Amino acid sequence: MRKKLQQLLAKIFSSRGLFLFVFISLAAASAYLAFRMITDPTTRDYYTLSLVQCLLGIFLLFLPSLVSRRLKATLSSWMMVAYVLFIYGGVYLGEMHDFYFRVPHWDTLLHFISGALLGILGYALISFLNNSKKIPLVLSPLFAALFIFCFSMTLAVFWEIYEFTVDSIFGINTQKWALADGTPLVGQAALADTMKDLIVAALGAGIFSIISYFAIKRNAKWLDKLNLKRLP
Repeated sequence: MRKKLQQLLAKIFSSRGLFLFVFISLAAASAYLAFRMITDPTTRDYYTLSLVQCLLGIFLLFLPSLVSRRLKATLSSWMMVAYVLFIYGGVYLGEMHDFYFRVPHWDTLLHFISGALLGILGYALISFLNNSKKIPLVLSPLFAALFIFCFSMTLAVFWEIYEFTVDSIFGINTQKWALADGTPLVGQAALADTMKDLIVAALGAGIFSIISYFAIKRNAKWLDKLNLKRLP
């Protein structure tokens, strides 16, 4: 019985099983939100943010496979699990179940983790290019750490640009410029969420950059687990 339970959990939390679980959750949520908005137009403004985020989450789920076809490489299974769990926590739990408002510092935690995860992705990209015959690179540990930090922060800035854009177009509240009841914040308070997101993302990226500097310098073996896997 115990062995079967372990096998079931291993299957659920494999990258493929977890991907399917999160995809079904987001697809079902999107269908429910669209149905509510069609049948009851008065809920349109209330559900627009959640629907936009769910659709974005579905796109992000398939993004690694699209990129892997271009690079002919894919993320390791444990990195895919971390990536899919991050989407589930940010989109499904955060938006559909209001974790951003119900759970203290949920948004802060996710942005800190995103800074570190994007840093790991930056290292994986460097490692992939270093081993490429078409684009040979030899980077010093210091330059590699600097690239990792800049790569992570660039994507973090792009995310804030995305949030500002969809807020401006759809009149929603991804940047948390208003309270949960719709009361708009004023002055510096309206900027606090965006700046906090960038600061904690920088902290996560900075910590991993420092760790990666010493790891690359010492040729740590655990770095091999971060590498992209080449497709046949």
